[in-house]
Amino acid sequence: MKPPYEITSEILKLTSSISEKIGEVKSAKLIKPPTELRKRNRIKSIQSSLEIEGNTLTVEQITDLINNKRVLAPPKDIIEVKNAIELYSKLNEFNAYEIDSLCRAHGILMNTLIENAGQFRKTAVGIMKGNNITHVAPSGDIVFPLMKDLFDYLKNDNDILLIKSCVFHYEFEFIHPFIDGNGRMGRLWQTMILKDYSPVFEYLPIESLIKERQQEYYDVLGKSDNQGKSTGFIEFMLKIIDIALEDLLKTQNQTLTSIDRISIFKNFIGNESFTRQDYLRHNKEISTATASRDLKEAVNNEVIEKTGEKRLTKYRYKN
Repeated sequence: MKPPYEITSEILKLTSSISEKIGEVKSAKLIKPPTELRKRNRIKSIQSSLEIEGNTLTVEQITDLINNKRVLAPPKDIIEVKNAIELYSKLNEFNAYEIDSLCRAHGILMNTLIENAGQFRKTAVGIMKGNNITHVAPSGDIVFPLMKDLFDYLKNDNDILLIKSCVFHYEFEFIHPFIDGNGRMGRLWQTMILKDYSPVFEYLPIESLIKERQQEYYDVLGKSDNQGKSTGFIEFMLKIIDIALEDLLKTQNQTLTSIDRISIFKNFIGNESFTRQDYLRHNKEISTATASRDLKEAVNNEVIEKTGEKRLTKYRYKN
């Protein structure tokens, strides 16, 4: 069955705004943001998603862990962060449309933190807020068929992927397929789905925007539960995505490094061979000398290969 939700005027307005911003992102060559921005956003994503679940580590401490520095913090919190760092570094190894990928990702995220990491629960579970049970998840014996139906919807429904990513996020939290780690996985898997819609989403810190609106996030999840449909949650998440893209566009005047330009151009040219003039036409803001230095550095770093000499020189990205 298709999960219950309605396409409202607000949803249509937000999907249109997001589509326009994706076009602006492409024009500004921010599909793969500058290296330092990508790094900062990845750390913010990890820190925010874990903080929502009670982790105490700061952005600075997570940065230290990435740089192999010693950090004083509860051992469980450090393990959570190290697992998340490993998982986020491997996002391109997973398929957003496969249950097996989801379970493998959960196995990395919750490694040594719970028993049976990467396996769907077979027992009953309720979600507590203080002394109150706020959600009783479906029984363990129907978790797998529910998740199979959800993935079938994701793969086969005709609604746009933006909307389906929000529906998946909500339904995942409702089903609560794992004993623990469901909040982290639901947010991460929406990013995985959005990444298929546009590569820019791999590095957008959507989780940090959710953290800033954490109570609203929980409230809209509860409201959708009570209404029996995810319409309100879709609207909430589309607003978050729209804000994240707006924030990214504000960085467009940031100076790109040669590594950034080479990386961005790869997204444009793919496996085709190209000349320095092709590279210049795509990077109109740089001089011929800068283009030559970029290409020479990329050749020296074995990112691209060079054939021919002088006017016959051509380049191609290495796989």
